[in-house]
Amino acid sequence: MAFTGTAEDGFLIPLDARKEVGGHGMGFRPLQLFAVGLAGCTAMDVISILKKKRQDVTEFEVSTAIERAAEHPKVFTKIVLEYRLKGKNLDRDAVERAVELSETKYCPAQAMLEKTAEITHKIVIEEEE
Repeated sequence: MAFTGTAEDGFLIPLDARKEVGGHGMGFRPLQLFAVGLAGCTAMDVISILKKKRQDVTEFEVSTAIERAAEHPKVFTKIVLEYRLKGKNLDRDAVERAVELSETKYCPAQAMLEKTAEITHKIVIEEEE
């Protein structure tokens, strides 16, 4: 149940299953990589757009909360993307627009996953002291 995934540029990533199903729990489960890929895709879009808008972001994190169908193939049915930003004088409208552009224009991971899942967004902004 353990494999090593590789990309054309040579990067390696360990894959494994939970111990309960015959794995050793020594790597990502494949669907975890979907969630990581989605978070990474939108994070890169949003931070790039905010840099262009000259927003002073000092900390940035995107997390996912995912619900799956009860029956096989147990696809994602609901996804909440939570964007947590910290910075100086961040403009909420600029952040919301960056998230919207990622969702509607730039992030292919969101475009693919929205075919099976309802995707919602939550934005938390904290002012840098």
